[in-house]
Amino acid sequence: MPPKRKAKSQIAPNAASAINYSDSYGNAPNKRSRTSKPHPKALENGKEGSANSINDNASSNTDVSRFDHSRQEEMLGIVDRRFYPAEMSNERCAMYNDNEIPRPMNVLNQILEETQDARGKIAKIKTGKDVGEAVIHWFKRDLRTRDNTGLSLASKRAKEIGVGVIGVWILSPQDWEAHLVSPAKCDFELRSLAVLKKDLEDLDIPLYIEVVEERQQLPARLVELAENWGVKDFFCNIEYEVDELRREQKLVKMMLGKGIRFEPQHDDCVVTPGQLQTGAGRQYAVYSPWFRAWVAYLHAHPDVLTERHPPERNPPDFKQKFSSLFESAIPSAPSSKTLTSEMKKRLEKLWPAGEHAAVDRLQHFLTEKIGKYHATRNFPSKNSTARISVHHAAGTLAGRTSVRLARDVNSTKKLDGGIEGIKGWISEVAWRDFYRHVLVHWPYICMNKPFKFEYTNIEWEYSDEHFDAWARGQTGYPIVDAAMRSLNSTAYMHNRLRMVTASFLAKHLLLDWRLGEQYFISHLIDGDFSSNSGGWGFSSSTGVDPQPYFRVFNPWLQSSKFDEDGEFIRQWIPELASISGKGIHNPYETGGEAADVAKKNGYPKPIVEHRFARERCLSRYKAGIGRNTA
Repeated sequence: MPPKRKAKSQIAPNAASAINYSDSYGNAPNKRSRTSKPHPKALENGKEGSANSINDNASSNTDVSRFDHSRQEEMLGIVDRRFYPAEMSNERCAMYNDNEIPRPMNVLNQILEETQDARGKIAKIKTGKDVGEAVIHWFKRDLRTRDNTGLSLASKRAKEIGVGVIGVWILSPQDWEAHLVSPAKCDFELRSLAVLKKDLEDLDIPLYIEVVEERQQLPARLVELAENWGVKDFFCNIEYEVDELRREQKLVKMMLGKGIRFEPQHDDCVVTPGQLQTGAGRQYAVYSPWFRAWVAYLHAHPDVLTERHPPERNPPDFKQKFSSLFESAIPSAPSSKTLTSEMKKRLEKLWPAGEHAAVDRLQHFLTEKIGKYHATRNFPSKNSTARISVHHAAGTLAGRTSVRLARDVNSTKKLDGGIEGIKGWISEVAWRDFYRHVLVHWPYICMNKPFKFEYTNIEWEYSDEHFDAWARGQTGYPIVDAAMRSLNSTAYMHNRLRMVTASFLAKHLLLDWRLGEQYFISHLIDGDFSSNSGGWGFSSSTGVDPQPYFRVFNPWLQSSKFDEDGEFIRQWIPELASISGKGIHNPYETGGEAADVAKKNGYPKPIVEHRFARERCLSRYKAGIGRNTA
């Protein structure tokens, strides 16, 4: 079904919202969907700009006339035509499932295996002119010195051959654009980068920082830098998204061609993707059995949780030799990713950056909050969660560190035993690994497709009015609206509320789940592709380990159960703050004083009736997946 009308270019302002999001960010966020603000050189002469992806479904300088612009993702901008071609077909998704298309992680592993001997020869060189002048560690989603696999190995190699380590961090504005990184997360990463730079300088390790405007030029620039500095050993940690895996594939070959050993390391997951399989040798698609296998693996391999050795101080003469590299400045965020001064100050206070802040927050949680976590984690007003997802997303804290420190304060070394709060929290941290394992095995979820790709055929509604009301927190469902306003003000949303708001968009409003997925990733400070995609798949029943399509969250019940006294609603919806009792959950249905207050203060009536929405949802889902609707 084609869209009813073309999507708006940005979210409309709303005076009743606690915070106007576009005002907070200065300019409307630069995104590929309804909040799109096109890159200055998005199209040239009727063709895509020079930006291209190394993704399975990407192309460069592609004539846009080749694509069917009547498709939903074309009309709504769900696929960013500057970087990606049309939505992947269901047939190609099935080919991945049938192992007819090699997965990017498998291709990288194969390349590393094929080049093992050649790279090994470089590693065996310990002395002489061929050892290189330095060793590079390329920082990506690992902005920390503590418990960092790639950095630890780079330092070890440097000491082995008697040279120093150079840290490198590259800002690729096009990557931030293509991957919908929120302005809040961009700011957090840049603030964390400043902390990292200082920590490295204390060890006489320079952090060289550069902006590479064209994302396709990034691999060549890294090779050039290594050659310029006489480097023969180059380390980094692997990111598991498709673009990044394909980039690493290129770098292994490009660097080896220049006599450089490129060594990408597994670090982002506690358990490396591919290690856990069912008895039939398949990837788990359901969390519970996967988690049991994850726990069993860590119990059998306790060394996996061992903290990596920190980097050692560089040799005394290294700073003088590479003095210019210490002069790199922290860049400003691209104009499309900037924050207003007010929003920037708010986020700096709410989300202190860097690995020291990460460890402080984690230790505070483990000593002060963990005891109440099991009983209160689903209640957004209780502030009982760790709030460290932002650090996991930016890599200022390793998931491995979190699990180890939680285990160490437990009453047992068993990860699935002991204190309920600790056991439950470790299980929540493990979800991050689970969704990465899913991403590696089903890479088409990076390509605007759901895990259950047959759900692509659901006939979605495409209402600008409903989407804007959802985004602004004006749906007439107080728990949904409070959650969305909290996101727009703090760049964060409690996990229970993410499920409620996502389910509401996909099932009550019957809007394409991809619009909500993109709104979240482009607004969250802890935006993480695999976790965000996994959460939206769960809530829309299109993903791995989903709630059944016929299970539709009742926002009224969710509100009364998890915000019983309306404390969270009152915090974010001042229009309803004076309502006493349970009427705050559904003021117009309650009637009387509650309805009078809501009407007087301009709070909207529900934009869709719950019973109608549920019945419509079930009918559309059944039809979309070919179930009998009779």
